[in-house]
Amino acid sequence: MSDQRPAVLLIEDNHDARDALQTLLTVHGFEVICAGDGEEALALVRRFPPCVILLDLMMPRKSGWQFREEQLREPELARIPVILLSGAGALAEKAKDLRVDDYFEKPIDVEALLGRLRDYCRPASERVTR
Repeated sequence: MSDQRPAVLLIEDNHDARDALQTLLTVHGFEVICAGDGEEALALVRRFPPCVILLDLMMPRKSGWQFREEQLREPELARIPVILLSGAGALAEKAKDLRVDDYFEKPIDVEALLGRLRDYCRPASERVTR
């Protein structure tokens, strides 16, 4: 991470969706680190801890479920907020089971997502409570 922009780790296996979201977030002032699956994401999050993680569920090699399970086992990683992004349905229940901080069903409400990302990238004392 090379500059002072807030960093977001985007974990998404669909190249088109990942590229579109990366471009959108970059234009709106975020530094975006991308991973194509949970295994790659774990390596990245350990090297470059972001202010927030955007997590897809259905991915090859290591799913979002497996990523989250491993993330929660490591105290330094467990405190990084996670926003679930999925089109899998029953997202509220899945978000609760995964103990994530927030969730958005695909297709994503971009303005709402940007607002949440800005909030999660603020110091904890300045965050809006939901």
